[in-house]
Amino acid sequence: MTNTTVYIVNNSGHDFSSAEPFGKLVFLTEGLVDRFNVTGMYRKFQCKIDESTPEDFILHSGPGIMSAVACSMFSAKHGRLNLLLWRGEENGKQRYVQRRLSFKKD
Repeated sequence: MTNTTVYIVNNSGHDFSSAEPFGKLVFLTEGLVDRFNVTGMYRKFQCKIDESTPEDFILHSGPGIMSAVACSMFSAKHGRLNLLLWRGEENGKQRYVQRRLSFKKD
């Protein structure tokens, strides 16, 4: 395993163990979250995103608005966004793919 962290937006009961090769799994929230309380999401995410590094990943799970908030916070902090996206199964194995976006202006 690498020294990176995979920030999973919501622990909704899925098996995320296939993401472990990309880093330590850290859940930003668990269970049901009020999707209209965007400020509350921001506050919950803040302490964990503050610990993130530019090499870490965001893994979308749960309501889209939660991922929007988490991705915005990560990109505002690092000027980039590293996503770990579910790709499905291949040869009976679950797999994720990495996608990286840079927002820095050169």
